This record gives sequence, structure tokens and C-alpha cells, in this order.
Amino acid sequence: MSELTSSVPGPDGDRVSVEVRGELDLDTSERLRGALREALRRSVRGVDLDLKGVTFCDCAALNILLALRLRALRQGKTVVISASGAVVDRLLDLTRTRELFAGPGADDEGASAAGSREVAEVSEDFVEDLRIEVAQLRRAMQTRPTIDLARGILMASFGLSSEDAWTVLVEASQNTNTKLHALAGDLVTAVKGEPLPEAVREQLSSAVAKVGSARPVAGASRLR
Repeated sequence: MSELTSSVPGPDGDRVSVEVRGELDLDTSERLRGALREALRRSVRGVDLDLKGVTFCDCAALNILLALRLRALRQGKTVVISASGAVVDRLLDLTRTRELFAGPGADDEGASAAGSREVAEVSEDFVEDLRIEVAQLRRAMQTRPTIDLARGILMASFGLSSEDAWTVLVEASQNTNTKLHALAGDLVTAVKGEPLPEAVREQLSSAVAKVGSARPVAGASRLR
């Protein structure tokens, strides 16, 4: 269950603020994309996102945010994440995309006139941002199915919520110095009968215990 967006014009009428709540995944991606594009269309300078009410956010939602930012830049606008909770923070930090949605600092407010001129200039930093976004989108699209499947395995095996399953994957990935998609692949392979490396198994067990939902159900033995 999720309440996706509630948009209100900014006080000066040039930006649209959008509050997003609930779970953001493949099931809600089309609604989210449509709502954000409409908010961008209504805005003069861009969109400010309040994501602190998001309880789950996967790569599908990140793809939408990156695509929205790219669309905004082409229109001379910006997309800023003005507030975010732990779920979104983890995803932004993991993918190193936080700075792409940072707002202008206080020192930049006096430079609004120059800002409109600079939007038209294709700087080296702008081109590099685009390259980063393309690479991130491609990687997210390639690895999302495996990561989502691994998350589902953890949910079914240990009775975890979608958010807790994501937390377990991220913590085990960080503690074993393993790429998230590689860890997810190992977990999927383990279900098919291939044993998990001992270090990975220990970190997964530790992470599950940490979220306080270590309640294995039928099928959990397949992860050994």
C-alpha cells in the first residue's frame, strides 16, 4: 500500500514540491513516473522531492529519478531531493548518486540570472554527469531482476519485510566487500543447490539477526 505523490506549487510559483510516500518498486513505477513527469511539466524551474516517507525504494525507482533529472536538465530545470529517510539514503549512498540531486547552496541564490545562461552551456561536468547516469541506468537495469529475486528469497526464507530484506542484502554486501548484484546472484544460485561461501552465509545470518526477524520458514535450508 502506498501513497505516491502530493504536489503543491512552490511559494514563488516556479518550482513544484512533490511528497512521495510508501513503497516504490516495479508495481508503482508507472504511477510514479507519470506523476513526476506531470510535476516537472507544471514547474518553471524544477521539482523538489520529499522522500522521507518512502518505506522501500528499489532500482526501478532510482531509474525513474535519474531519467527525470535528465529530462529536467534538457529543459533547463533541476530535480532536488529536499528530504529523504533511511531507505532512500541507503540507495543513494550505495549507487553514489546523492550529489546528482543536491540543491544549490545559499551562495548560489544570488546567481539565478547567470544560472539560466549556464544551463545552455554543455560543460565538461555536465557531460560527465550524463555519462555517469547512463552507466548507472544500464547497470541498474541489468542487475535489478537478480537483486529483486534475492530480496524475495530472503523475505520468503526468513519472514522479512521488503525493507528488512533490502537492509540484509546491503549490510551483507558491505561486510563481505561484495558487489550487491554479485551477492544477490550467489543467493539465487544457493536456492538452486549451490552452497553459499561461509563468509557470506555468516554475514547474511548476522544481518538477519540484526533486523530482528530471524524467523526461517520452509525453504530456509536451501540457503545453506
